[in-house]
Amino acid sequence: MSEAPASRPRTPRVAVSRAGLPGAGVGSLADRYGVTAWPGGQPPTSAELGQLAHGHEGLLVLGTDRVDEELFAAAGPSLRVVALASMGYDGVDVAAAARHGVVVTHTPDVLADTTADIAIALMLMARRRLGASIDAMRRGEWGAFRMDAFLGLDVRGATLGLIGYGQIARAVARRAAAFGMRVRHHHPRRKEDDELSAWVPFEELLRTSDIVSVHTPLTAETAGLIGTAELALMKPTATLVNTGRGGIVDEPALLAALREGTLHSAGLDVMTGEPRTDPADPLFAEPRLVVLPHVGSATEATRAAMADLAARNIAAVLDGGAAPTPLPGTPGTPGR
Repeated sequence: MSEAPASRPRTPRVAVSRAGLPGAGVGSLADRYGVTAWPGGQPPTSAELGQLAHGHEGLLVLGTDRVDEELFAAAGPSLRVVALASMGYDGVDVAAAARHGVVVTHTPDVLADTTADIAIALMLMARRRLGASIDAMRRGEWGAFRMDAFLGLDVRGATLGLIGYGQIARAVARRAAAFGMRVRHHHPRRKEDDELSAWVPFEELLRTSDIVSVHTPLTAETAGLIGTAELALMKPTATLVNTGRGGIVDEPALLAALREGTLHSAGLDVMTGEPRTDPADPLFAEPRLVVLPHVGSATEATRAAMADLAARNIAAVLDGGAAPTPLPGTPGTPGR
């Protein structure tokens, strides 16, 4: 009697929460695994993302997708790795991932310079009142030349205070040197100076900086970090920039400071409750506030690099190895 042929192991499957991601990463996954991409034109809801991930070993998501207990329960026990095409990971329940033994990864090292460019751009736009001048021109209000029209403040020679001092903040510090800025930073656990910047206490940074730029992750400790009391410490000639995460800056308090003249200007690439789609949103109407729709990493090369690194993380885990860039403090291999 002939022996029955051995069953072949099932090809791992990977779910992708958006169609049409840039780069070659998703294509490389499709060459080796079964890939299921979300077909909708709008992002999946949490329930839809769970249905998409069900029965798959890998899941590639964006930073705006929630990675939590609901997702892990819906995906089922086959899920081994969730890869974010994002450096930030405030939407991840790390404890839930550990309970389910799922590796969660992110994309450091590929977007710092691109995001630093946007931080510098926001400093220039806000401090020089470029947004307000563009808006006036579009309203047909470009009249005769006036020496007092749209007067801003210099960036050259300004003191720049960085809240957080990771990859992006250090990239900003390098650029600030070219503008002749004096750079200081605050990090609650790393209190050392380097060739780019000097460490100072948090309140001293707020009091003495001409520009304060936020580069810290959104955590329980940093939520609402810049509120009414902190804004009151800043110079009335200061500019606040946030390319970190919405929720770190108290937006109503920021608007109040700008309207009352206790803060010169601000620039935001991140906000709470993104996306913000109401044309009457008070953030959009404030003339001393420049708002961008979370485009810090938005270049063709950088977004492709983010998706490609996410794909490499998935492939490494599904092939039995360790993820190249797991979330800080978490394992690079599945826990079960």
